[in-house]
Parts: sequence; structure tokens; C-alpha cells
Amino acid sequence: MMNAARKLSMRLVGMEGKFQSQNGEDETPHINGKKMSMTLNVNGLWDVVPRLDHYRASRRAKRPSLSDLHDGNPVKEGNVEAGVVPGPVHGGIKLGWIQGVLIPCLLNIWGVMLFLRLSWIVAQAGILQSMIIIGISAGVCVITTLSLSAISTNGEVKGGGIYFIISRSLGPEFGASVGIVFAFANAVAASMNTIGFCDSMNELLKPTGGIIDNAVQDTRIIGCIAMFIMILICAGGMEWESKAQNFLIGIIVIAMFDFLIGAIVGPRSSIQENAGFVGFSAETFASNWGADYRRFENVNYDFFSVFAIFFPSVTGIQAGANISGDLKDPASSIPSGTLLALLISMISYVMFVLFAGGAAVRDAYGSYDNGTIINCTVGIDCEYGLHNSVSIMQMMSLWGPLIYAGCFAATLSTALTNLLSVPRLIQALGRDRIYPGLIFFSKGYGKAGEPYRGYVLTFFVAAGFLLIANLNAVAPLISNFYLASYALINFCTFHAALIRPLGWRPTFKYYNTWLSLLGFILCVAFMFLIDWVTALITFVVIFALYLIVVYRKPDVNWGDSTQAQTYKTALSVVHRLNSIDEHVKNYAPQILALSGAPGTRPDLLHLANLITKNNSLLIAGEVCPDRLSYRQRSVRLRNGYAWLQRHRIKAFYHVVGDLCFERGASALMQATGVGKLAPNVVLMGYKTHWASCNYKDLHEYFNVLHTAFDQKLAVAMLRVPNGLDSSVISNHIDEEHLMQSSYDLAGNTLMHADSDLSMSSIMPRVQSVPTIGTQYVGVDSPSSIARESPTHFSARDHLKFKKKHAADKMLYERKIGTISQPEYMTVFTKKHKRGVIDVWWLYDDGDLSISRINDPITIHHQYKDKLGALQDEDICPSESQTGNWSTGERNGRNHG
Repeated sequence: MMNAARKLSMRLVGMEGKFQSQNGEDETPHINGKKMSMTLNVNGLWDVVPRLDHYRASRRAKRPSLSDLHDGNPVKEGNVEAGVVPGPVHGGIKLGWIQGVLIPCLLNIWGVMLFLRLSWIVAQAGILQSMIIIGISAGVCVITTLSLSAISTNGEVKGGGIYFIISRSLGPEFGASVGIVFAFANAVAASMNTIGFCDSMNELLKPTGGIIDNAVQDTRIIGCIAMFIMILICAGGMEWESKAQNFLIGIIVIAMFDFLIGAIVGPRSSIQENAGFVGFSAETFASNWGADYRRFENVNYDFFSVFAIFFPSVTGIQAGANISGDLKDPASSIPSGTLLALLISMISYVMFVLFAGGAAVRDAYGSYDNGTIINCTVGIDCEYGLHNSVSIMQMMSLWGPLIYAGCFAATLSTALTNLLSVPRLIQALGRDRIYPGLIFFSKGYGKAGEPYRGYVLTFFVAAGFLLIANLNAVAPLISNFYLASYALINFCTFHAALIRPLGWRPTFKYYNTWLSLLGFILCVAFMFLIDWVTALITFVVIFALYLIVVYRKPDVNWGDSTQAQTYKTALSVVHRLNSIDEHVKNYAPQILALSGAPGTRPDLLHLANLITKNNSLLIAGEVCPDRLSYRQRSVRLRNGYAWLQRHRIKAFYHVVGDLCFERGASALMQATGVGKLAPNVVLMGYKTHWASCNYKDLHEYFNVLHTAFDQKLAVAMLRVPNGLDSSVISNHIDEEHLMQSSYDLAGNTLMHADSDLSMSSIMPRVQSVPTIGTQYVGVDSPSSIARESPTHFSARDHLKFKKKHAADKMLYERKIGTISQPEYMTVFTKKHKRGVIDVWWLYDDGDLSISRINDPITIHHQYKDKLGALQDEDICPSESQTGNWSTGERNGRNHG
């Protein structure tokens, strides 16, 4: 192939199929004087290039699926109009890494702290520790970005953002709990940015005295009005967001350069010098190099409390991952755009720290004393300087109004983004039906499915934190919630990379398992270092939300890594168990109950469940003489496990088909189980009519006993007064569930994507499935109605048919009443008065076997009295004829 490729002497030029040699001469072959376009010369042989239209036309052909070939179903023709070539499928507009990742991340990262708190952070922590804080924050975000890039490129990320990522990676338990916390964090972040906007407005209105007090009350009034307007804007639609974000990012960048240029130019009046803006000097830089933590707004600050104030400045790295489905190339766009956004924002923060710390003093009195600036000391109320004035950047800038414009753009854009994301995150949670209380807020309105109810909820939550009206009080809460979310993102990547299920194939390769673990540890550590009480409360809330999902057990299957972890753990344990030698003290009865379908002989399974007590293996085995198709077997298994689940019996259900009872039972004994998890006891029902039954059936029953002995399996028999077969009654109770499962199976068959699988091909075969037992049928019963139903109909016709006869079924049930279970069917499931447990065995092994079997029964909560010996004359003629025997009198049921 390589030699042939090297000998290609022609290259395709343009769209018309013209070929040129390497020296530029036209060497397209001619036939009858006409040029042959779209040809290649390989080793001197001319070959026609394949035409794409031929492949498009081949897609119109209806090809049989594997199911059609296996089942012998004819392929229907004429499904595609002849001669019509399907046109290309046009998707939505795909975004590049700049418009789709870089700009959204920068808008989310550059927020309120950039213009209102960064100078104050320099005053508290100093230049050195401020850069350390920026470096630590950047390190956490870089690690989280790598983890986020790996997860988001492992599959499409739909609505829900981080909730969708974590829930599809770690499962609904972790995803839902962190989703609630992240939604709460975004709502609080919207409040924080709105408070920052209000603080800027207060500074702007300071010369006029403000509305009420130019402080807290004004912040609450302006904030609630601004919040309400932003909610209305979000609810009205954000189609203009992608266009407006370029304008907003431009304002922020211009405002940043306005500050940097103004700091370089230096003070332009004595008023600026009096207020602490003295210009660049080595003395100013040295005085601001170290930390000077002080009490501010009744709070004593240290390194980690200042870190908590700054950390919201680097959040927003998830903006690109939230829309990964709309990106042209998520694998390269998300990491490159997010990392570049982090690099640009961190450089801007470092420059702001150096410029603010090198050109302004921490404290200034605001006036001269003989040409010397009076620095504030203890006991003097300072109003100016890095420590005291949050608007010092506006004073240091070249033109102050640009700083206000940049602050408004940064705060309002971030607040709008947060307010827009929270309702959709709640909507995603509600649509997944994880928490019932959120379903009400998930309803969508209009063509875009706008969650108006979610907007109302978001407004009240955000407005509640807005009333705090203190930026420094709200910021640590946001840092705590975002750190918790980032910790779970890193843990998701670590867990998936460590387990490495087959579905873990991220296209982004520059991540590391242990680096993600380090990111998780760092996030948790910083949470507790900032405020261990808040961190503890956060984890308690996450754990409580986790337990709620575990308790509710949502019916979802997202292929998360916890499922892969369960499988690998089980496989590892089975392998390890296979190498462990058995010991008599660790003996556990592993029972194979030849019960048939679980609902037909419930007593057999209830007794076996009393013995195993969910602490050892229990298998319900069924032998079906007929050949079972995949659909028929699936119906039996589904309904068998449904019966076991309803009766709270932890057991496995195995079905063998196309075998007689003897061969089927032998197959179950030999092939059931894995390694040491294999049956060692066979539990059978006593053949009551052995004297009058067919000799062949009796012979098979007898041979099953010998087969069990040949396999060195213990044999137990159960005999009850009225027999074990209760299929006549149990089927009436379970038939509706069986029919529903049979119908639902149509949507879960594993077939080829092009298979012409319809209800017409499923329902006749499903209806022919032998049910759990025999239904009691009346003249007008639903079963007789079902027999009159058509055998070939679509899924829609099936639904119409069920709805049509629902009233007839209800009238029939009211007419005959519900067939209740007889008393003998509940003998193993209800408490009784004092009774006798008779246990017999014919082998003297030191009473070990009977004690091991007897103990699980006697410790059951339904048996409350101690074992007592019965008189041997009540049990058997003599001990010599029966071997050892033991009986127990318990407060329970009669077992024989």
C-alpha cells in the first residue's frame, strides 16, 4: 500500500475532476476523444474514483437486519421512493472555540471582584500573597478544567451543565445532589454580582446622597429592581446573548486598559494624591509587598478568608462545557478555550495586583500637611486608600466613567448568565424526575420550552440572598458551593479513569487520573480551611440529598461509572472467592429451588428465603419444555424478577427451555452459578400425586433426585397440606403486570437500527408466551376480551384497544370481585400461633447439617420462642429407624 501510494503520479485539483502531473501538464486520460474525469493513475493503471452519489443511493435500499435474517422475516420493499436521493441533514449552527468557549468563559470569570474587590485584596494580603492566592485559584481551576474536558468530550453534554455531567458520570445520586448545590451556588452568584452592581451605583450616586442611606437600604432597593428586570429579560428569551456578549466583553476589556493606562500615567491632580493614588514608586511597591490583614466590616480577615473572597473571580470555567453539543470540535475547543480564558484572566489579575500595589498606598487621609500626605494611623477614620475605598480603581483610571461601564458590564453579564442557567438546571432535574418537588418547576412554555416557573423560584432565592447586601458576606458561600462542585467534577474523572469502563473514551487525552484526585483533595481541603462549619453543612446537605435519591430509587439507567464499579467489584470478589478454601464454619446454604415461574410455587421460595435470609445464594429455576424465543424468555425473566421484588425476595431467576424436566433440572444443577457461588442444596416440592401420575413423570422426578446426589448436592423437599402449585390464583394477580411487561418489551429489544421491528411482529409471539399459570376466565372476563383482540396491529392501535376495553375490565372486576389468596398460600408470609417445625434427616454427621439449616429459620423474627424437644414417639417409631432427629417448637408456621 505504501509503495502504491508513493507511485501516485496524479493529484486532484478543484471540483471539476481535472488532473495534473507534478510538472503541471494535463494528463487526464482520453477515450474516444473525451476526457475521463475523476480518475486516478495507480501503477500505470487508470481507475475511476468512486462517486459519492452511488453511496447515497445505496442508503435507499432496505437491507435486512440480523433479526430478519435469523427469524426468516421477509424484507418489505418500497419503503423509499425510487430515484430520490436524500439531501444532506443540516444541523444547528456550530460555534468555534472563540465564540463558543473563550468569550463565555471570560465573561463568567471577569465579574464583580475585578473592579470592586481586587484592590482591597491587595491591601489585605499584599502583593506577594495576592499572587499566591491567584496562583492557587488558577491551579485548582486548571486541574478542574482538564477533568471537565475529559468528561465533556466523553459524550454529548445536554441541558443541565455540571448536573448532566456528574449525573451521567457518577449516577443520579451524586449528580442530583451536586446539581441542587450548583443551582443554589449560581443563584447566590447572581445575588453577589447584583450586589456589586448596586455598590457601583451607590458610589456613582454618592454625591447626590443616594436614595435612602446610600448604603444597605439602597443596595436592597436597587438590587431587587435590577433582579426583577433581569429575570424578565431571561424569561423573554436570550437569542441576543451571543451577539451581545461580544459587545460586553469589549466594554470590559476597554475598562481594564483604561485602568492600566491611568495607573501608568500617574496622578493628574492633588486630589488623587490625597486619596492615595501616588503613582509608581519602589517605596510604595515595597510597603505593599507584605500582608496587612485587618478587621473590615466587623470581620477579622486572614489568608483563607481573603482567598474565599477572591475565588468567585475564577469560577465560570464550565461555560464552554455547558454548550459542548453546540461546538464544532468539543475535544479541542473546550480545553483550549477554557485554558486560554484562565490564562488571560490570571494575567489580567496579576497585572491589576502589580499596578494597584505599586501605584497606591493602603491608607490615605485625603489632605496634605505641609506638602506631605497624611497616612492613616490607628484611631483615625480613613476614607481613602486601598484598604478603605473600593472605588479606588475608578480614581486611578484614565477616565472614570469607563470603569463604571466595565463594572456594570461584568456584573450584569455574569448575573444574567447565572439567572439563565439556574431555571434550566432545575428543569433538567425535574424532567429526570429525581426530586418530586422540582417536577412542578420543570414545565416548559412556548416553542423553546422556557421554564417560567423556574424563573420565579430563582428570583425568590436570589432576592433572599440579595437582601444581605454585603459582598464580603456572600462571596465565601459561593466559594464553598463552587469548590464542592469542582471537587465532584474531579472525583468523576478520577473514578471513571480508575475504573475505565468500556464507555470511558474521552477524545481529550491530556488528563491524569491522579491529578484529578489531587484536584478533589485540594477543593475539599480549601472548603474546610475557609470555613469548616459551612463546609460541613454543605457536605451534610449533599449527603442528605444523596440519601433521598437512594431511597427513591429513580428508574434511570445512564451507564454511569458506579455501575462499572459494581461490576468490577463483583467480578473481583467472585475471582477471590474462588481461591478461598471452604470451611465448615463458613458454610452457607446456597439453594437452587426448582420452583418453576416464581409465582406458581410461592411457598417453595418463601421457605428458601427464610433459610438464606438474603445472606446466601438463592436461585429460582424453571424448566420449560417448549422452545423459547428471545422475547418469550425476556418476558418470563422480567415478570419473574418483578414477582421476587414485590415479595422482597433477593434471588436469581434462571429459565431453561426446550428440555424435559429431568434434563432441564440437570442443566440447572450443573450450569447455574459462577465459581463458588453455585448451589449446594436443591429444594424441590413433594410430588403429592405420585401414586396416580404418569410413570414417565414419576421416573423423571426420581431421576432428578439421583442427579442431585450425583452432583454431591443436598436435597430438600417441601410438602404442604394443599400442594405447592398455586398458579390458578397467582396468575390472576400477576397477569396484568405480565401483559404490561410484554408490551413494554417492544421498546427494549436489542435489534439493528434498520430493523423493521413493529408491534405486529412482536405481539403475536408475546401473546403466545405461556403465562405464570392459568387464569380464571369468565364469559366476559378481560382475558376473553384479550383473546378477541387482533393479533396484528401497531403500537398505537394497541393503546387504543386497551383504552377501549378498560371500562369493560373494570365492570368485570367489580362484578366478580378480586380473587383473594387462600390461607394456605400465605402460610409462609404471615405470623401464626404456636406451631411445630419438624426436621428429619437420615445421616449421622454430628448434628452439624441440621444445626446449620435450623439456625437461620429459628433466628427469624417471626419465631420468638426457644427450641424445645418434642417427644420422639410423636415423630417416629424409633430412633434407630430414622437416625438422628431434631424438632423445634417455634412461634411460626408448620413446615414439613
